[in-house]
Amino acid sequence: MIRTALAVSAGKLARAVLNRAGRGATALPGLVALAVDPRALASLTESLEHGAVCVSGTNGKTTTSRMLSDIVRAAGWAPVHNRSGSNLDRGIVAALLASSSWTGAPRGNVGILEVDEATLPRVLAGMAPRVVVVTNLFRDQLDRYFEIDALARSIAAAIVMLPELTTLVLNADDPIVTNLAQGHRGPVSYFGVDDPRAGGTVAQSISDATRCPRCRAPLQYRRVVLAHVGDWSCPGCGFHRPERDLAAASVDMSAGATTIRIAGASAVLDSVTVPLPGLYNAYNALAALAAARVLGIGLPTATRALASFRPAFGRLEIVEADGRTLRLMLVKNPAGFNAAIGALLETGRKPRLVAALNDRDADSRDVSWIWDADFESLAAHVEHAVVTGLRSRDLALRFKYAGVDASRLEVVDGWKEALLRAIAAAGPADEIVVVATYTAMLALRGSLADMGYVGRFWED
Repeated sequence: MIRTALAVSAGKLARAVLNRAGRGATALPGLVALAVDPRALASLTESLEHGAVCVSGTNGKTTTSRMLSDIVRAAGWAPVHNRSGSNLDRGIVAALLASSSWTGAPRGNVGILEVDEATLPRVLAGMAPRVVVVTNLFRDQLDRYFEIDALARSIAAAIVMLPELTTLVLNADDPIVTNLAQGHRGPVSYFGVDDPRAGGTVAQSISDATRCPRCRAPLQYRRVVLAHVGDWSCPGCGFHRPERDLAAASVDMSAGATTIRIAGASAVLDSVTVPLPGLYNAYNALAALAAARVLGIGLPTATRALASFRPAFGRLEIVEADGRTLRLMLVKNPAGFNAAIGALLETGRKPRLVAALNDRDADSRDVSWIWDADFESLAAHVEHAVVTGLRSRDLALRFKYAGVDASRLEVVDGWKEALLRAIAAAGPADEIVVVATYTAMLALRGSLADMGYVGRFWED
């Protein structure tokens, strides 16, 4: 107790200093607290009345955790949420410190904790969550996560050690994620998309799970939604897509929204329109709804919260600038890029782009993934593209080989300069889509904040 109290005090002092300096304090206070007390995560979550939910996965964890945070708030609960997206253990502890007293007593009653997938095993070893949500597992940042099989094995080993009271909420359409339930002693709830119109029948070139995670026989698909996600089964050992406790019976998409008809195990339950486009946001909504159901929150309350959802930083966030609309789309791997671009092209638009590629640690030092992403499907529709970032020339070359004509492509150095050039080239009724990796998006959004169009992301 004394060590925890010292850790809380040290972390809060660090937070106060950073706040006075105008900094976001999204990670360093947690790092300080963990240095004083390595068990700070357990200490700060164990007294939460409704427990803690860990939301992880390669893509969708930020949006899913925000959706779930809005849902529990609509139910009258007070969530403690690392809303800034700082999702390593230090960021999680920093968020818990921000919502606690100087003695470490929580000011909220439920933890909604977004967790980096590579950090998830360490976080699960340091606490006893009530719910663990895994959205999907794709190849991402090989310099950090290595091969997807190694990451999945690490997460599975941590899940085996969880108490029986922990419920897993897993994407039934992802065989790698589904396999995480093997060896778990507690309950498992599955979600998935059952709409037969979603996806195709041909496996995609970026699939990360061509073989069964149990017996290594080739998987068979009746329907492929994205990469290795779909309606799958293994003819070798019989491992197959499990029954869904919550599913999308149908998904209808427009330029700015996704309407989902929600079904339970045996009947259609309700419908909800989420103000975000794209099939992948149907998965995010299902994950949040399934977790809320495990927490005992009714579907009417949950769908009402989703109907007024506002996107997170860079996740289809809308910014108005000089009469132009900017739509911010964070991309970081082939599957995420393809899903985001699919949402963009579903309504037949011809986008104007600001495309930015960085190779800092948070982006992945290895940018070869851009050659696996389906730029070709985007190229024919691009009206104009401004390319920027630390690896702008690599990205411009990728656009060239995808088929974007040189007359529609400009390389502009400087974040603000790239934004100003794209805004100047667009008409008042045009939408500009900003597609960027993580640190590039931070820099572009920082420039938009400097120009007065948005607030700082940690102030949201």
